[in-house]
Amino acid sequence: MPIDFDDIDQLVERMRAHGLAEVDLENAKGRIRLRMNETAQSVMPVTVSKPAPEAATGPVVVESPLVGIFYRASAPDAKPFVSIGDTVSPGDVLCIIEAMKQMNDIPSVHAGTIEEVFVENGQPVEYGQRLFTISRR
Repeated sequence: MPIDFDDIDQLVERMRAHGLAEVDLENAKGRIRLRMNETAQSVMPVTVSKPAPEAATGPVVVESPLVGIFYRASAPDAKPFVSIGDTVSPGDVLCIIEAMKQMNDIPSVHAGTIEEVFVENGQPVEYGQRLFTISRR
């Protein structure tokens, strides 16, 4: 059962009521991460994903959850968040996508090894575009 808009509306209300800038929630329905936009005081969904089945193994493709500019590192001279052969855990940042002047961390939902990187640093990406392949363990 996917997360529905009523759930999101309730989260947004609670964020505003408690002055929260960011919420990351995972339950049986899935995972959602919301970040408050400081300038417009609106909330922008950063990632929404279904939890992976526990016994699942094999490769999974990580797709872009939004349209924007893909960055492999936090700064031009910084080391990439991940490279081919790196081991990742759920919650590890894979990349940043800049959208509407907001820098959005894109976390891994899976544990495994980075097998492929499909996008070059600074390249525009579309919603649903392949970013990485992770071999799940």
